[in-house]
Amino acid sequence: MSAESTPAPATPGDPGTESGPRKSGKGRRRKTRSPHRKALLLMAWTAAGVLVLGGAGAGYLYFHLNSNLKSVDINQALGTDRPTNVDNGSEDILVLGSDTRSGSNKKLGGGTDDGSARSDTAMIVHVYEGHKKAGVVSIPRDTLIDRPACTDTKGVTHAAASGVMFNSAYSVGGAACAVKTVESMTGIRMDHYIEVDFAGFEKLVNELGGVKVTTTKDIEDDDSHLHLKAGTHTLTGSQALGLVRTRHGVGDGSDLGRIQLQQAFIKALVNQVKSIGILTSPTKLYDLADTATKAVTTDSDLGSVNSLISFASGLKSISSTHMSMVTMPVQYDPANANRVIVDEAKAKLVWAALKADKPIPAAATKGTATGQAKGVVTAS
Repeated sequence: MSAESTPAPATPGDPGTESGPRKSGKGRRRKTRSPHRKALLLMAWTAAGVLVLGGAGAGYLYFHLNSNLKSVDINQALGTDRPTNVDNGSEDILVLGSDTRSGSNKKLGGGTDDGSARSDTAMIVHVYEGHKKAGVVSIPRDTLIDRPACTDTKGVTHAAASGVMFNSAYSVGGAACAVKTVESMTGIRMDHYIEVDFAGFEKLVNELGGVKVTTTKDIEDDDSHLHLKAGTHTLTGSQALGLVRTRHGVGDGSDLGRIQLQQAFIKALVNQVKSIGILTSPTKLYDLADTATKAVTTDSDLGSVNSLISFASGLKSISSTHMSMVTMPVQYDPANANRVIVDEAKAKLVWAALKADKPIPAAATKGTATGQAKGVVTAS
């Protein structure tokens, strides 16, 4: 399935927006250098800790992995003004890819070392009752939305804003404001929050020994440093990072096309995790767990190794063939082809299906903007 959604016009100067000349009409969207990456099923990596923690030296290993983890108390920041928590056996997780533009992230992203934070990738992962299948809804960062007022985890309140880019929520108020914005858009309470940073993603792919994908056409993109001939490749961490960032020379050059590449890569990543036999190698298990726990920030409910392992073990039976991946229903903004706006009627079909723990209907994605990069990359 594939879906998209409807935002509002961006205000130049607003955090997360990009000012400059606007293109009119439909077609290719502006190509920017903003880094994008994707990492999702960290569960398998942290579940890695299960074997390790059962062996000799478990005490040291446990405390070492535990000290790697970073967490944020989103429940306290957002309080009680949130959607009802539907108790039907399903779970909804907001997964973000973030870039602090400092340290090793600065080197990877080519940004300034200003310490600022950006969210370049966002997806809602809906785990269906029984934890045998999942639905993933990607939210384009260029979606124009009305951002609600929110209080961040430091207790600072940020005013509401209209017609701003979706990723401005994270830039303005971090994890709590990103969750608040998603809940306002969807009417769905997020049970958990997982954030993977730019540098951590590259390391995770390298620890896995690379990820195998097949490209159906050449990809040449100097901006993301990606040069792949059509064919099957085992991507290194830096190549994987380039793939999930690239928007030049693939599809219509938009963020929507990049999302289609990211979704294909995630399926390949899930296949790779399941195929490497990490449960037969305690060393591989620990290396993955160590790298993953350093790369991830979670909500406070998942802020310990025990909690993360328990969460991960509940998801380990979900294979790539049981993951439906769509984009939030959107259309290109008639006033600015560099932005998209939520297709409200179709988006409501997506959110209603997830709330009811039902499959997303095909009608929700029919006729929405796609990015035209579907099929360029497939899991091998």
